[in-house]
Amino acid sequence: MSAGSLSGRTVLVAGATSTSGAAVARALTSAGAAVVAVGTRPDALEALRASVPGVTTHACDLADLGAVTALAAAVRSTSGPIDGLVHLVGGWRGGRGIAGQPDDDWDFFDRAFRTLRNTTRVFYDDLVASPAGRLAFVSSTAVDSPTAGAANYAAAKAASDTWVRAVAQGFRKDAPDSAAATVFVVGALAGLEERLGDEVVRLWSAPPADVNGARLPLPLSLG
Repeated sequence: MSAGSLSGRTVLVAGATSTSGAAVARALTSAGAAVVAVGTRPDALEALRASVPGVTTHACDLADLGAVTALAAAVRSTSGPIDGLVHLVGGWRGGRGIAGQPDDDWDFFDRAFRTLRNTTRVFYDDLVASPAGRLAFVSSTAVDSPTAGAANYAAAKAASDTWVRAVAQGFRKDAPDSAAATVFVVGALAGLEERLGDEVVRLWSAPPADVNGARLPLPLSLG
């Protein structure tokens, strides 16, 4: 998309201090969006501001519903309602077979799921009210091909994947002509961060019905 194609749109990037978060924030700002970048570490957010000029940053524990509610009030007071939510919170952890799936890993993945659940509930009305509301989430091929060694990871990703598609059903009912929730499916995100940024931006040029509820594979190699 050309520069300015998202002019006037405000997009919140959750998990913005990751490599993929920075790439998505950069792609969105280049397309004209006002980007609200959210993370937990102030030092990483400061580094993001330096590398992606123009982003607005907020430190927030997105696993805390009260903190997300306060974040929404702060964002709306300064930037207005959001038009997009890109959820990039999470990461990979593997175990050793079914019996070797650690509880601390499950707690990590469960916390990431809660950040998705909290942000989509709190910002749902913004996305429905927007003339071009979009939700994007990155899932994994492990959902369709789970392994014993990655059971925790696959189960949590499956829950998040399902949640996003449930949001999509809500959009079909509440804003069928304007809102869309999309799942990008990858085997591994490393090396695909810039491509992800481009594909996120393209969501705003696609008809909502074409991408709402869709699970879109992200190529495993650039080309």
